[in-house]
Amino acid sequence: MVRTDRAAPPRDAPLAVDSDADLAGRLVDALPFAAFTVDARGRVRVFNAAACELFGVDRVRAMGRALIEVVPSVELERMVQAALAGDTQTRDVAFGGGGRERYYGVTAQPYEDGAMAIAADRTGLLAAEKMRSDFIGNVSHELRTPLSAMKLMLETVLVSDDDVEARALFLPQIQNEVERMIRLVEDLLELARSESGTVPLRRERFDLGDVAMSAVNTFAQRAGALGVELDLDAPEPVQVNAERGALTQVAVNLVDNALRHTPPGGSVVVAVQRDGADALLCVRDTGVGIPFADLPRVFERFYVVDRSRSRDHTGTGLGLAIAKHLVEAHGGSLIAESVYGNGATFTMRVPAA
Repeated sequence: MVRTDRAAPPRDAPLAVDSDADLAGRLVDALPFAAFTVDARGRVRVFNAAACELFGVDRVRAMGRALIEVVPSVELERMVQAALAGDTQTRDVAFGGGGRERYYGVTAQPYEDGAMAIAADRTGLLAAEKMRSDFIGNVSHELRTPLSAMKLMLETVLVSDDDVEARALFLPQIQNEVERMIRLVEDLLELARSESGTVPLRRERFDLGDVAMSAVNTFAQRAGALGVELDLDAPEPVQVNAERGALTQVAVNLVDNALRHTPPGGSVVVAVQRDGADALLCVRDTGVGIPFADLPRVFERFYVVDRSRSRDHTGTGLGLAIAKHLVEAHGGSLIAESVYGNGATFTMRVPAA
């Protein structure tokens, strides 16, 4: 009889184990975040699945190649070379271009006779941080400017020895600046509430045309003083189940914005209609319009296309941002359309009742 069983190893024989390099490679490969290692010559040793997805790299093609061939980034190459020399570096590295840049937070450090780098996409985080910084800067500017003017005017009144002319000149201006700051603070609070998404909507069924008529009546006198024709186009009832106050505020903000950018002799039309399962409120003006490059940003906080084109500067720069959040809270959308030089149309679309 021929036995094919292999002889069992002696009890004191050492168990087979992975080498340190193999174990380290498997650990890097199993990491849930993007990571890769290179050897002392800068050639890729391990490129884990998360890194392949982040950098858009084929793992098989990456192995054994120079890092600069796999990820064509001079800045990343320099960080890895510094890590090979014993230096640990952490910073944001830009990848891509042509308006589609993304920023990856990269840390490169010495590792296993070579170097290892880990990376994470920080594009959204950096954009949010920039938005926060810009917002704080804009608020500071909007408050500091009137406060400085008020301080100067008050000092003038105080040292004028009861000068009636000085009081008559400066006190009304101070009152206007105070009212503007109050509007700004109220708009900031309203924006914070609308962005939080935690304020419950007090829905009721009503005709969206009533909201449009209310907005037109609110601005009728102002439109006449500006020499702008303001009309309502709501031929039939369009029922919605929404918060009347919120949609009224949206309509008011849109009409106010249209009047600011429509010259004398122009017109603003507030139209209401039904489109399938949706109710539409459109505000069309014959103003100067919005440049194509600015259209995606008109709903940003404090964003002003061109202050020199506005009829006045009394707005807080938050109206359209507030309107957008209020509409989206109803499950709808607010879009802007314009051909520069031929006016603009803002369309609120919400579910019809």
